[in-house]
Amino acid sequence: QVQLVESGGGLVQAGGLLRLSCAASGRTVSRYAMGWFRQAPGTGREFVAAVSRNGGSIAYEDSVKGRFTISRDDAKNLVYLQMNSLKPEDTAVYYCAADSSRYYSVSRYSSDYEYWGQGTQVTVSS
Repeated sequence: QVQLVESGGGLVQAGGLLRLSCAASGRTVSRYAMGWFRQAPGTGREFVAAVSRNGGSIAYEDSVKGRFTISRDDAKNLVYLQMNSLKPEDTAVYYCAADSSRYYSVSRYSSDYEYWGQGTQVTVSS
């Protein structure tokens, strides 16, 4: 199985940017479709973005389209989430997740992802 560790979170002012990284170990990330989810206090885990195993399919949650970019570097066993034009409502714990069942497509449902990181906090101040 794969182990996932997120990094890159922090405190940033509204309009700023952050790049989150997800480092995989144990198995190569190329075996998985990869997703990013987030969870704010008192809310459920929300889909943010995902990239298919072959990189050909990418999906974003509507509120982050045009601001966030997901990418993967299989050679380095890393997945990234570039977050630009951050808003206070982006404040949450961000999780990286791996889905072994899809190759060409992605899922927006957290239940479809078998492996999860521990999360990294992103706080956007107004």
